[in-house]
Amino acid sequence: MTKIERLTLGVLAGTVALATAVSVQAADISWRMVHKMPPDSPEGIVFQKFADLAQEYSGGKLEIKVYPNEQLGKTQAVLEQLKLGTVHLYAEGSTYMTKWVPAIKYISSAFLFDDREHWVRFMNSDLVQGWFEEASEKAGIGILGDPTAIVRGPYRVMVSKNAVESYDSVQALKLRMAPNKIAVETWTWLGADVKTLAWTDVYQAIDKGIVDAVNSPIALVESMRFYEVAPNVARHDEYYQSIGFMLNQAAYDKLSDDLKEAVNRAYVEAGKYSEEIMGKAADESIGRMKSNGVNFVSVDRKPFIDRMNAFYAERAKKGDLPEGFLDVVEQTRKK
Repeated sequence: MTKIERLTLGVLAGTVALATAVSVQAADISWRMVHKMPPDSPEGIVFQKFADLAQEYSGGKLEIKVYPNEQLGKTQAVLEQLKLGTVHLYAEGSTYMTKWVPAIKYISSAFLFDDREHWVRFMNSDLVQGWFEEASEKAGIGILGDPTAIVRGPYRVMVSKNAVESYDSVQALKLRMAPNKIAVETWTWLGADVKTLAWTDVYQAIDKGIVDAVNSPIALVESMRFYEVAPNVARHDEYYQSIGFMLNQAAYDKLSDDLKEAVNRAYVEAGKYSEEIMGKAADESIGRMKSNGVNFVSVDRKPFIDRMNAFYAERAKKGDLPEGFLDVVEQTRKK
């Protein structure tokens, strides 16, 4: 072997060793991110985009492995793993943090906010941020960034057998609801005949006449095939939704400043991407359903809001609302 050949082999060996060292270093900081959705769903694509961006912006120092389809367990099991630090990120509705701070359930209050922008200002108020900070102190689970950045829905609708075109159409309507106390009380107050059923039982229940309608994010109407048995879709913006990136606070706090910046930057970019992809997916889904004869309308929200004002006033009088809640809702209105 010549001197040049030995030198070349030495250089190659050094290059391989350096590449191996970089690979090991990257693997030293590895997070697990869990969600419920299929990886090829709009939400699943957004979550993978975030993970890819975090790795890119960290220069490969932080790897986020994504586990879709509840691969690591159902919600309660994942929340416990999140507390323990065996899971680092859980992308789901932040209302699940109600488990530690009951007031958090009011971030999904129906027909209380003027529009999504009003709700976003409320969500970023000191009151709501204080609720999330309390959850972090109690459970060690925090929220990454602006809790409204990752869009879900992107809006809510009612899917029904017969057309729902106004507040009057809801009176005595047999409406499916999850076994959520406030949601049941809300729609009972609004005049519906509420039936509690599992989400996966809705299609058959509508088909058999057990219920006549269901509330849903627009993004799920087509995939659940609800329109086949209920060909009327009414946009009512019942409440506004987002996907919270719940995180193990200790794991985040241990990151160096540059890695925190990478994660935060990836989250902001993923939020912008979610607005783009969710809106596009909804429009395309509506187009396909319209071609199958589905009727789409938008209802006047004012009668619903007027009726719900009395609901919230009554709960406030009884002391059933969080302290300062309605005051902050009012303060965050656009004057």
